[in-house]
Amino acid sequence: MGRDLLHKNEERTSLNKDLPESERNPDKRACSNRPTVTGFHQDEDGHWVAELSCGHTQHLRHLPPWQSRAWVLDPAQRIEKIGQSFDCGWCAQAPVSDNLGA
Repeated sequence: MGRDLLHKNEERTSLNKDLPESERNPDKRACSNRPTVTGFHQDEDGHWVAELSCGHTQHLRHLPPWQSRAWVLDPAQRIEKIGQSFDCGWCAQAPVSDNLGA
């Protein structure tokens, strides 16, 4: 409770176009209709990243109360997700995005 509520939080953006996690498919493949999870890895900050069959990646953070994904912390539960369909935000975007270029 002793926090200064007028103190400005220095926050990083959640999406940086210069990071590999934010890039389109390097080989310019079109996205499939329903990509699946093909694997997981951890980024430099220790957050889990899903690897998708469409070639994109998606961070899956467990940061309660904002992001509740406790399953990403359990290796057995991550393995259960492999092969399951996953709604890819990049595939849902138009073919060319203003913030990423062609």
